[in-house]
Amino acid sequence: MNLRRDVFQAIADPTRRAILLLVASQAMTAGAIASNFDTARPTVSKHLQILTECELLQQEQNGREIYYHINAKKMKAVADFLEPFREMWDDRFNILEAIMKAKMKEDRREK
Repeated sequence: MNLRRDVFQAIADPTRRAILLLVASQAMTAGAIASNFDTARPTVSKHLQILTECELLQQEQNGREIYYHINAKKMKAVADFLEPFREMWDDRFNILEAIMKAKMKEDRREK
């Protein structure tokens, strides 16, 4: 049985989010990624495995080195899924901001 890793469980981990930020601008080897963390390299390798299994990262062999880079299509799919929630919360915060501004204006008039 082939179990797929859940994208949202993968990005819930702060180390994995940091790895995604690192490789967002350029492909990096596991060693280069690991050098940015104060953990054992096998720990970073496990994070890379999880990110690769859920297809947020892709591997590219270049000679003896394996480079990891962002899978832009998968990241876009995640962003597209989250967008309606972001819009909903933006709308709610805008309403809250308008209420707070009205209340502050009211309080100033009462003084």
